[in-house]
Amino acid sequence: MLKLNKASGKKGIKLLTTLLTAVLMITGCSGGSGGSSEGNWVSIEDRYTVDPEKPAWQLDKKEEATDLTWYVNADWWNTDFGKDIVTKKIKEDLNINIKFITGDDTKLNTFFAGGDMPDLLTVFDSNSPVVQKAATWAMPLNDLAEKYDPYFNKVAAVDTLNWFQLADGKTYGYPNYSNTQEDYDSGNIPAKTAFIIRKDVYEALGSPVIGTPEEFQSVMKRIKQEFPALIPFGFNSIGEGTGSLGDTLQDFIGVPLETESGEFYDRNLDEDYLTWLKTLNTVYRDGNISDDSFADDGTAFEEKVKSGKYATMLLDGTPQQGGNLQIYMSANPGKEYIAIDGPQSTKGNAPTLNQSGITGWMINFISKDCKDPAKAIQIFTYLLSEEGQTLMNYGIEGETYQTKADGSVELLPAVKDLQLNNADQFKKDYRMGEFMFFGHDRHKALSADAFPEAIKQMQEWGKGKLKPHFILENISPDQGTPEARALSAINTKWNTTLVSMVRSKDDASYDNALAAYKSFLGENRWEEIVKVRSEKMKLNKEKLGIQ
Repeated sequence: MLKLNKASGKKGIKLLTTLLTAVLMITGCSGGSGGSSEGNWVSIEDRYTVDPEKPAWQLDKKEEATDLTWYVNADWWNTDFGKDIVTKKIKEDLNINIKFITGDDTKLNTFFAGGDMPDLLTVFDSNSPVVQKAATWAMPLNDLAEKYDPYFNKVAAVDTLNWFQLADGKTYGYPNYSNTQEDYDSGNIPAKTAFIIRKDVYEALGSPVIGTPEEFQSVMKRIKQEFPALIPFGFNSIGEGTGSLGDTLQDFIGVPLETESGEFYDRNLDEDYLTWLKTLNTVYRDGNISDDSFADDGTAFEEKVKSGKYATMLLDGTPQQGGNLQIYMSANPGKEYIAIDGPQSTKGNAPTLNQSGITGWMINFISKDCKDPAKAIQIFTYLLSEEGQTLMNYGIEGETYQTKADGSVELLPAVKDLQLNNADQFKKDYRMGEFMFFGHDRHKALSADAFPEAIKQMQEWGKGKLKPHFILENISPDQGTPEARALSAINTKWNTTLVSMVRSKDDASYDNALAAYKSFLGENRWEEIVKVRSEKMKLNKEKLGIQ
């Protein structure tokens, strides 16, 4: 999954504030002056008769190729179409030509300010006005499916459709990497978080247990003594957030997601979590957490992962670090990183590791100005189907992969070699694993080639430890509200407070930093924010039928 670019995608969309909201309200998001208020409901009478048991792309007799424009709100998106094996097959099967347009919020804004709307549109922020007001500019997927392609309802997840339902009871956008409760229950969604330790260090120390704060502190001291060239403990780069010391650590030790009465729970002030932050402060004062770790950006952190500089790490995003972990593993046999139980709850809570939620990542729409909405919904159905998912992940059977006797998928040797040794050429020729508008992690379970060897043991360790965080998705106050502005200030304050607490020189400094943060909450509408979040959590439960 190409989430390395997620930050850049979300960074742009979050700039979409009051101006766009105003534009949306003025134009009605109908594509500006030339927009269609109801949508371009084309006739398919001479093309095909819909069949609920068969995808419409297999029925459509339209001879001439359909030309569609598809806007992706991300400058980094690869705009090629029809040159690599994946998009060439999509072009052939669906008889389409897609012209991709990319840009940032400025370009997105021009469409709603009166420019020609694209046929399809992909954005990255489910809380943005573009998504929340989709009924004014996009066509409802429910109606498109009924009129043009009822097979869509066989490949789309009901929970995902319900999750994106707007006030009119219809759904306009569909995401990729949307995990439902069924996906979690299947066991096919791998964990992406692990506490890892170098195997040679672990064995030299006698395979120690480090579940309690006292054990953790003791083992970090031993690492410093016996492996002085290593940094005893590392974590994801913090930047403007919390790295893996915030909600990742909270999930790791099983901090509750809600209060006993189902209201919003301030996990940052959980007693169990604060005990572990105090432990990290003690480890820091012992000299076993590097000051550099608080300043390192993503690149600096990755270099240390690649060179095995950390003895232990609380790592979030193992697939994203898979390449770096594999580089280290290949060069240092017997010293590779392995997952162990690591820090545990002082209250006896089990881990509640998070994965991609039901909101997903890229959200895809069909605009009311779409030249051929019948063909557009066929694209959605095709890419969501097993056939489309297999193509996007593994290519074409016999050309790029073979199916083994047990039903699993294996890349052909020449293709696998290119993937490992010439990534740029692999991307150009095949593009497998990249063209993922409707991608899903469950299809990774089809093949041992889906993930590098370096993280497979970590994923195995994580089995049974995932817990959906659906109730906490999209619960922040709406953009532009006083509560939203206050929450932004609180998040920034928590970032600096967390670092200050872990790096405190003494108990008094630690206590003062925490007290100052609590006071800041009281001064910045915290009670109102909690109320908003609790109300949105209730709505989430209603959408998903959670008691």
